[in-house]
Amino acid sequence: MKLYTQLYDFKKLPRAVVTQGTFDGVHAGHKKILSKLCDRAKQLNGESVVLSFFPHPRMVLFPHDESIKLINSLDENIELLSRAGIEHLIVLEFNQKIANYTALHFVRDILINTIGAKHLIVGYDHRFGHNREGSFTNLTDYASLYDFTLEQINEVDINDITVSSTKIRKAILQGDMETASSYLQHHFSIQGMVTEGNKLGRTIGFPTANIKIIEAYKIIPADGVYAVYVTVDDTRFIGMLNIGNRPTINGITRVIEVNIDNFDANIYHKKIRVELVKRIRDEQKFSTLEDLKKQLLIDRQTVKEILNSKG
Repeated sequence: MKLYTQLYDFKKLPRAVVTQGTFDGVHAGHKKILSKLCDRAKQLNGESVVLSFFPHPRMVLFPHDESIKLINSLDENIELLSRAGIEHLIVLEFNQKIANYTALHFVRDILINTIGAKHLIVGYDHRFGHNREGSFTNLTDYASLYDFTLEQINEVDINDITVSSTKIRKAILQGDMETASSYLQHHFSIQGMVTEGNKLGRTIGFPTANIKIIEAYKIIPADGVYAVYVTVDDTRFIGMLNIGNRPTINGITRVIEVNIDNFDANIYHKKIRVELVKRIRDEQKFSTLEDLKKQLLIDRQTVKEILNSKG
């Protein structure tokens, strides 16, 4: 996959098969569109192109709304899109100039004159252009004007529930990782740098790696303890993750810390990836550290049973 961050780096294609969107989470619905994109590119002897934007348009249009959180960081989204088999990924900076493009100018100047779109694939709810004025009806009109063909993907349903990034974010915020995973078709994950903590976990036999998430816009699941997979230097381990204020030691700051099973290497300042599989309990306050240790022993066994059952 070739990645572009500026339109002037992209050489206009003779037969571009294009889809466009933010693709936050790269969920089941997105994957259906991407699969169709790759299939159509082969059938039409063209090349597949995904046009995306970052920051998310809402982050630019509502800069003071700190409630806007995304499922994936930009790097995570690029990685997932690269796995979809597409040939070209354009990630443009979304700014006020882009926001002010009319639907007509967006199609003419970017999709047609710059990318060379000959076939366009969109989702059932696709909107584009200034104030989201553009719709599938507009695209139908432009298709005859600019000589491209058009295809709309119907709603994607899992168990009769429409898949959307909004519903996935809601599940994550509730700690419902199984629902999130079913919609995403992969585990929700977080990535961050390991920083030094107070090393209290070592004293009770459960050393933890404190994870610092760089991206302030990254969505963080509900407080609690989770069964997780942890990837360090391309090696995958099992572990248990805690998100919360650590009430047993009267903690104040919300932290994200993971205990990696059968692992004792120094990984300070390394970037690790944690895939959240299932939330196993709420964060609790224990009377003593010994009581906490007893619960963690139970949690460790629970985590192993959950992850072993998933192979």
